[in-house]
Amino acid sequence: MGSLPFTVSDLQTSVSGVRSNPTLLCTPLMGTTVEQMLTEMRKAKEIGADIVEIRLDCLRNFSPAQDLQILIKQSPLPTLVTYRPIWEGGQYEGDENKRQDALRLAMELGASYIDVELEVAHEFNNSIYGKKPQNFKVIVSSHNFHNTPSTEAIGNLVARIQASGADIVKIATTALDITDVARVLQVTVHSQVPTIAIVMGERGLISRLLSPKFGGYLTYGALEAGAISAPGQPTAKDLLDLYNFRLIKPDTKVYGIIGKPVGHSKSPLLFNAAFKKVGLNAVYVHLLVDDVEKFFNTYSAPDFISGCSCTIPHKEVAIKCMDTIDPIARKIGAINNIVRKPDGKLTAFNTDYIGAIEAIEDGLRESNGSSPAVGSPLAGKLFVVLGAGGAGKSLAYGAKEKGARVVVANRTFERAKDLADKVGGQALTLAEIENFHPEEGMILANTTSVGMKPKINDTPIPKHALKHYSLVFDAIYTPKDTRLLREAKESGKIIVYGTEMLIRQGFEQYKNFTGLPAPEELFRELMSKHA
Repeated sequence: MGSLPFTVSDLQTSVSGVRSNPTLLCTPLMGTTVEQMLTEMRKAKEIGADIVEIRLDCLRNFSPAQDLQILIKQSPLPTLVTYRPIWEGGQYEGDENKRQDALRLAMELGASYIDVELEVAHEFNNSIYGKKPQNFKVIVSSHNFHNTPSTEAIGNLVARIQASGADIVKIATTALDITDVARVLQVTVHSQVPTIAIVMGERGLISRLLSPKFGGYLTYGALEAGAISAPGQPTAKDLLDLYNFRLIKPDTKVYGIIGKPVGHSKSPLLFNAAFKKVGLNAVYVHLLVDDVEKFFNTYSAPDFISGCSCTIPHKEVAIKCMDTIDPIARKIGAINNIVRKPDGKLTAFNTDYIGAIEAIEDGLRESNGSSPAVGSPLAGKLFVVLGAGGAGKSLAYGAKEKGARVVVANRTFERAKDLADKVGGQALTLAEIENFHPEEGMILANTTSVGMKPKINDTPIPKHALKHYSLVFDAIYTPKDTRLLREAKESGKIIVYGTEMLIRQGFEQYKNFTGLPAPEELFRELMSKHA
């Protein structure tokens, strides 16, 4: 099931596509009682949803005539009624005739939409022929919880759904890779009928976030993180506040962060707030990527993806996909910032080393009470880097550029030696770090994941060994206060948070993406609130 490149022509279809009214935001109601659902409806309206989906199969003691009357008549928002059977991923396992009777009753009582499964759609649509209220619409849905078929198979499925008498087509597939989304989007942008297209799972997240870009009829946003009605569903609040869902249009440029894992990244928070503040028609999304080369080959349209940040484990492998690489990034052998030029060519930078080294230098200057003197306060210092991955390379190279003597410690000695040789430094294993103190006043920079959520009680170096350092930096920013930094602070050392590196490298990335100076105060304010 290969993915064809997702090209400019696909996007142009979506720009001039059949549907000009904005994508609706629908919040599923998962309450087990009518009272719970009424409370959820009010919450959904407060958050800013357009429609609520009443999931009848979630109700414990459902009596159709009484409950539907209350739910539909008292809803402050238009209603979409779904009564999902077990064979299509729902919870209902009773009589099929009773199920369809309840859906017909919902239509008669004034529901705006009914969602019925493709398997029974012909039969259902025939049963209501000539009885449909004027503004009522039937959504015919098909769910695939295993994978995402080929473009041809999806096209055939959409045609079958259209032929069943659907007013609105709904397909939900499952993403095994983020490139699966391209096949679904390719079909939806060319669809002649209003379409809801969702690719489930974390790898399919962009199918939900970007539905306004591709003319999707609606997308689903959960009331809260624990109450999702399908895998990978974002919350309505995140759609609206984090990703600026209402501002996304067919010509919106898409940026994002590629990584694995990636959901913890705070970058969308910073960039989307910045784009909104200066009125840039752009959105920044989480992109869970397994295979970088496949990702860039598939998404090759200049406004999709216009640029991305690149995090673990792709900082080194992504280099081979680039057309041009900034000379410093090439020396480091790791990139974290990719910009797609208008001609489609990819240019890569490393802003990690700038962000981290500047933060460490400022930390030293502040403690010395010295004004920014000529030269770097790192010159001549012994600079110990833990970890030899992308961030480790950035710091080792950056420290060498500033005149420091570099020591690299890594779990596998070979990797430490390889990096140390490149920067004319010394190599150690992580196990040797505890007893390594050739001099006092050294600088320590942790770039390993030791101490990162969820293992927040771990530290890469015991507390007693910190006494030989003057400054300790930790690249981890979830949590902000790692055990390493807490113990360094208790030992009276200068500490530099990973959030500083994140913020400062973000300034550089923003400049590279937009050509504009970064809104530094906004970035800092957001990080202090959310770190």
